Amino acid sequence: MTEFSYTITDPLGIHARPAGLFVKKLAAFKSAITISRKDTGASCDGKGLLALMKLRVKQNDAIIVKAEGDDESAAIEAAQAYLSAHF
Repeated sequence: MTEFSYTITDPLGIHARPAGLFVKKLAAFKSAITISRKDTGASCDGKGLLALMKLRVKQNDAIIVKAEGDDESAAIEAAQAYLSAHF
């Protein structure tokens, strides 16, 4: 399992359009990907848009992205790149 933490800097938090593209990017990987809020511990499947939106991640919230599977390193790398470019 590989994981990393990221603090959301976007004033709108995780919002629909970029979240949809994020989920689509993660869906390309075979690994199981989980996204959790650091403060509440609530988590979801990183490949589900509605589940991600239900986390209600706002600006300055920290999340943990975990990947487990054959391509976990590539999945984490892609997630880090996307989050830092869009959130």
